[in-house]
Amino acid sequence: MKLMKCLLIENDCYKAGAGMKPRGVMVHSTGVNNPNLRRYVQPVAGQENYDGLIAALGKNSNGNHWNRHIDDPNKRKCVHAFIGKLADGSIATVQTLPWEMQAWHCYYGPNGSGNATHIAFEICEDNLDDPVYFRSVYKEAVEFTAYLCKLYGLDPLADGVVICHKEGARRGIASTHSDVENWFPRMGCSMDGFRQDVKDLMTEQKEEEGMKTYDTVSQIRAEASWAAPTIEKLCMANALRGGSEAKDAEGYPADLHLSEDALRILVINDRMGLYSK
Repeated sequence: MKLMKCLLIENDCYKAGAGMKPRGVMVHSTGVNNPNLRRYVQPVAGQENYDGLIAALGKNSNGNHWNRHIDDPNKRKCVHAFIGKLADGSIATVQTLPWEMQAWHCYYGPNGSGNATHIAFEICEDNLDDPVYFRSVYKEAVEFTAYLCKLYGLDPLADGVVICHKEGARRGIASTHSDVENWFPRMGCSMDGFRQDVKDLMTEQKEEEGMKTYDTVSQIRAEASWAAPTIEKLCMANALRGGSEAKDAEGYPADLHLSEDALRILVINDRMGLYSK
């Protein structure tokens, strides 16, 4: 995932600034044959990192982006992020609202509005016939949704947590749009498959985190500083020797190969005084 930020500070939704506690993620697609992020996302003059954002996004010369006031209240809208093409053709996600700010993305239905419960993002559509582009934005969307679910402790397979706009309409919390069921099935995909892909990625990431190991004292200081005093103490006492004779510049073992679980056990034992003379 390539995540950038360009908040739509001139959008009426951003200025309204209503808060929200995210309880789900709603997936949208734009309904327009334009995969370029610059169509929707632009910084305004004086905005932080203006030049860098314009260089990355490209310039919207038509001025029809979403970082502006819209006179017609019936056409005001905003989402938390867009997925599409940067100026160099690569795929990225751009955050456009704070995650805990209500977006105006799905209107409402007889059972309320997903605006008050779901983080929303738009995938920039192309002509809906390019499987290469679809696979790229689908992968980005899976990774982004997994990121949000992990950030807010959400289970993507739980009922109503990860849904598309059309599913929101069926649940009575959104207007009657067809996205993303107008696109995903054309490419052999579904929202059920999307949710499972998000869950599988989260499981894979959790397993990888559990397998992470720390080989040097300097790495532990940088990435797990809470364990550094204990590990330094054990190394100096020659209780931890590593898997080889290699040493770092300070004379500590350079091949400790300790998992995070091992670090936690050693720190707990140290706190209990088991390593005190």
